[in-house]
Amino acid sequence: MNAVALGRNIIRWINETVNFIVLMIIILLMAFAAYALWDSQQVHNVADKSHYDIYKPTVLNEGKSFLQLQAINPEVFSWLTVYGTNIDYPVVQGHDNMKYVSTNAEGEYSMSGAIFLDSHNSKDFSDFNHIIYGHHMEKKTMFGEIGNFLDKEMFDTHQYGNLYYNGVDHGIEFFAFAHADAYDKLVFTANVPKEDRAAYLEYLLSKAIHQRDIGVTTEDRLVMLSTCSASSTNGRDILVGRITDEVFPDTTMMGNLDDSGGQPLDSRYGLVKAVPLWVALLALLSLIVAAKLAVTIRETHKIRKQRKTDKKKRSGKICLEY
Repeated sequence: MNAVALGRNIIRWINETVNFIVLMIIILLMAFAAYALWDSQQVHNVADKSHYDIYKPTVLNEGKSFLQLQAINPEVFSWLTVYGTNIDYPVVQGHDNMKYVSTNAEGEYSMSGAIFLDSHNSKDFSDFNHIIYGHHMEKKTMFGEIGNFLDKEMFDTHQYGNLYYNGVDHGIEFFAFAHADAYDKLVFTANVPKEDRAAYLEYLLSKAIHQRDIGVTTEDRLVMLSTCSASSTNGRDILVGRITDEVFPDTTMMGNLDDSGGQPLDSRYGLVKAVPLWVALLALLSLIVAAKLAVTIRETHKIRKQRKTDKKKRSGKICLEY
């Protein structure tokens, strides 16, 4: 074999090796993207309110399902519902505010965590202000819809909720949507003492983007639903309501559809994404590159095969001539 042929063979081998390595990398990227999609879906499945529907206390089951959930996790003590949204979850309270960041209401590890009451609050909701936390997640799970209340129409048309505790339903009358920094201790202090309540309420309302006057006083009991904000790194969106003994009817039962063609609310407010955009783009790019590489390899193989065929023909012709 002469030097030229040897060089061609080396180049051909290097080219095939590089193509193989690139193809393996693409396959690994596609596998990773597929796993990321699957894992993301599993997280949202566990976080979806439908996962807990069987436990919801109702008149029909006399709280038996709720008692079953409490038997699984004794730290479950309440149930929160925000009418017209998918916020419809059991509420837990840990010995600190870290446990339920990555533990669900059934006491199992979960990236979606649980809806939990600040560890400094009383479980009977007898304090002045109570802070309930939840992750801001996509697909309308956990507290992913709290940010929707930034829209004035959403705030105006979703005024009520329900809070079940001590075996009794209580009403929630929402009167403010506020935005604050996560490290603002003037806002994120639970169970404010009586002498500080007036100043606290005034400061909290100064952070309100939307509010309505329902006659809230320092004698009322407040509930603050807090979650991460999409608008700033350390920002928190807070939906503030007053706890009442009056139970409000859910007048938004059919409100998940708008007035023009049944478009879901999540489409109107643009907060729900089926999958992370980077995952979808990565998967699409991987498919395009893989397809292009496959075509290139196939064409290269055809050209190489044709060259071998032509070489044989030329060799045969020479032999015949001799």
